[in-house]
Amino acid sequence: MSNLVSTTQTNKTGGRLPMAIIRQGSLFDLQELYNLEPTHRFEAVFSAIDIEPIFAVVTKKSRFGRPVELNYAAMIYSLVARLTERIPFIKDLVKRLKNDMIFRLDCGFLVSDTVPSEAAYSRMVTIISESNVLEEVKEMILHQAISEGFITDDTIAIDATHFEAKNQAPPKEEKPKIEPKKRGRKSKEEREQWLIEKTEREASLPLFEKKIEEQLDVPLEQLRAEIPQNPEWGVKKNSEGKNVFWYGYKAHLAVGTKSQYILQSLISSGNLNDGKAAIPLLKGIQERVPLSTIRYNTLDAGYDYEAIYTQIHRMGLQSVIAYNKRNEPEPEGFDKHFAPTCFREHSYRYDSFDPKYETLKYTRPKECKDCPLADEGLCQKIYKVKITTDLRKYTAPARGSKAWKTIFKQRTAVERVNAYLKLYFQLNNVRYRTGKRAKVHFDLVTLVYNASKLAADRINAMLNQQLAA
Repeated sequence: MSNLVSTTQTNKTGGRLPMAIIRQGSLFDLQELYNLEPTHRFEAVFSAIDIEPIFAVVTKKSRFGRPVELNYAAMIYSLVARLTERIPFIKDLVKRLKNDMIFRLDCGFLVSDTVPSEAAYSRMVTIISESNVLEEVKEMILHQAISEGFITDDTIAIDATHFEAKNQAPPKEEKPKIEPKKRGRKSKEEREQWLIEKTEREASLPLFEKKIEEQLDVPLEQLRAEIPQNPEWGVKKNSEGKNVFWYGYKAHLAVGTKSQYILQSLISSGNLNDGKAAIPLLKGIQERVPLSTIRYNTLDAGYDYEAIYTQIHRMGLQSVIAYNKRNEPEPEGFDKHFAPTCFREHSYRYDSFDPKYETLKYTRPKECKDCPLADEGLCQKIYKVKITTDLRKYTAPARGSKAWKTIFKQRTAVERVNAYLKLYFQLNNVRYRTGKRAKVHFDLVTLVYNASKLAADRINAMLNQQLAA
């Protein structure tokens, strides 16, 4: 937001001329939020989180048994404060609560309250891990940000990042020696038996070990329930092309490229293929994010699977995904971006997309203007193709076009959020040994990130209103 401020300027004859300058609106961001005094920062972040659902889960349900002596609301706020203050261990949090009275009061503890022990925090985390309450609170924060007008994205970026587990990696198991296959072609009876066994073996696999296409007709709740979350060995190539190994988890995020809010998130085992988490994220956006402005989904080449294009198309959105060439021959009559070429192999130019008929329109190459074959009728002036001919090859906007490249560049937003989670919110500081408890850490990190974004946006809106007044 900006507004005009009147000022004056002296001309050559010494007179005073009116001049208008633009006063820019405030750009209050996460970094400035974390530069605030702790008390003000806590107030801003805590006000964005409704802890009532969490409080209802962790509080005692019966009047019988041991009396409640702990301030559970303050314990929940202190877990949030631990992330914003980058306190590495629970024992350090307990020590800070004992020695810093201001921090203790900021978290909501009374002077008369007993400081919880490490065991008390551990029990509370175990109780939370048995429910999906943190996901519910994350959804509430997201809906609040949408209702206040802070999320108006038209593009979503999806990517994954890895983080290590606290667990010690298990010793490497020696694989049993496989008997060498019988040489020669199988007989008809043997092949039929082998196909039956193969079909039965594939049918008995867990959902996330099957092909991605199997996820298309599975309900969202089942997908989220069956995703593997135990720590496993993962591998990826670094910028030098060398393999990097880690033992732990992957965080899968769907981020609004403009607002940089986390719209959907998942934690999985470190060995899960990135592409296998895309459909649960997309279905989560479709069912849980009431945002009508979304038009595009941008992903890197690791998500170049037919099933992901199909899911995005079912949602009525467009795919902007890097093409991953898989031992495919060069297309005849088309360039590397699948745009048609003329008789002299010049690429047709992308013109427009017709959403009604889902058709891409290409026009003649500019080289045809001076081509001696222009009037021979060898090349057509307009070329149209439906994107449903091949959802991987034909996207809207068309591959290689300026519009496609502009949207794909926005994918860096999710990489930026990944860096924020590790740098400011301790994503890679998992202090729990099981996948269920590590999920509590992951959900709390993404919850606090979105709450911090909402707090910063609210402060930014308030400053802009003051500037406009």
